[in-house]
Amino acid sequence: MSNPDLNQLVTLDVLLAEGNVTRAAQRLHLSPSAMSRALARLRETLGDPLLVRAGRGLVPTPRALQLRAQVSQLVQDAQAVLRPAELLDLSQLVRTFTLRVSDGFTENFGPDLIKRVNQQAPGVRLRFVPKLDKHSTALRDGSVDLETGVVGDDTGPEVRTRVLFHDRFVGVVRQGHVLCQGEITTARYAAGQHVLVSRRGLDKGLMDEALSALGLERVIGAYVGGFSAALAITRATDLITTVPERHTGKLRAGLFSFALPMPAPEITVSMLWHPRMDGDAAHRWLRGGVLDVCGESSPIL
Repeated sequence: MSNPDLNQLVTLDVLLAEGNVTRAAQRLHLSPSAMSRALARLRETLGDPLLVRAGRGLVPTPRALQLRAQVSQLVQDAQAVLRPAELLDLSQLVRTFTLRVSDGFTENFGPDLIKRVNQQAPGVRLRFVPKLDKHSTALRDGSVDLETGVVGDDTGPEVRTRVLFHDRFVGVVRQGHVLCQGEITTARYAAGQHVLVSRRGLDKGLMDEALSALGLERVIGAYVGGFSAALAITRATDLITTVPERHTGKLRAGLFSFALPMPAPEITVSMLWHPRMDGDAAHRWLRGGVLDVCGESSPIL
């Protein structure tokens, strides 16, 4: 069976609405003879005369009456699909966005982002889910609308990215810790017990590599999977933790933070989304909000 000619729907809609070949031809900018041929093709396609002679005019058949409302709605829906997107009315927007975020993002940036969303679009809800890996499957299948984190080799090549901020690592201890007084040298930093943050369960991290280049080695007292857990341990013990400064600003409240005494690599935190969301007005608004909330200057220690 051959595929139907969907252009016939427009012709059928106008014919059923006008009930007159001449007027239908005028609306579609066709000649009466061309419209008569179109009506003949529709009769053959549908197996029904659709419009039949009654005196000097035409009247619709029961089949035509049955189709009239359905065809009209189909044409309206098709026109809506092909029409350019309307301006976004945030006050009327009702939608839930799922954000897959790296550890610490929700605690540090979530409150300001939620406040901004509630002020501009009270019908929008944000769902924060943890980012346990860097694979782009969730963006591809649509279960996640937006991600934040460091772009890596596992990030899909088609994924769109926008830098949110550059971050540096800082050391953190509880108030009253011995490192709160005096110069913090690499020897003093390395001599204390540390919390190692590794989402993948590794025994060493970037700080171990930086210390190793100086001939130093630190003692790890605890291994955790995220910044929040590391800072919670540091708050209640003498262990030192090393975390990204900007990403953990609010999480470090009440703790003593210090610049690292040795060179350490910086990280670049970005937001990531699938290209099919590029043209979505609501998604563009969300991306703009995340950029405004996260893209401010780094806090001062």
